[in-house]
Amino acid sequence: MDLATCTYQEFTPDMGAPIRTTAGHPRFPLGYELAGHARLITPTRELLVQNLPRDAYEFSYRRLLAAHGIQRIYAELAALSARAGGARLVLLCFDRLDKLKPADAWCHRTMWATWWLEQTGEKVPELGALPTPPPPSLF
Repeated sequence: MDLATCTYQEFTPDMGAPIRTTAGHPRFPLGYELAGHARLITPTRELLVQNLPRDAYEFSYRRLLAAHGIQRIYAELAALSARAGGARLVLLCFDRLDKLKPADAWCHRTMWATWWLEQTGEKVPELGALPTPPPPSLF
């Protein structure tokens, strides 16, 4: 299965089939139609409203993923892929990583991609812009 991640704002149809992974729908016009919703990897509203620091958020999000299990998550993504004609699934959320400092460039989709790699050995590329690292310093 071909998977990637991106933001709603940066997605273009040539990337693949756009899949929602957010608790809410985008409140801005997309310019494309979503091909589905990956509900099992979507963070719960309860998790989102807690406004947790990264480590606590990741702990809770990974617990959610583990509760669903890799087989159920894989099956859901495989079904979405089949409905999209086998196209690459591009898992979308709102967080633009290039607008963050490199140390703060995370969101649930980056955590999910790391978890997926650990579970399956399959790397999931990020198609959106990444933060620019600071220039090297002599001091």
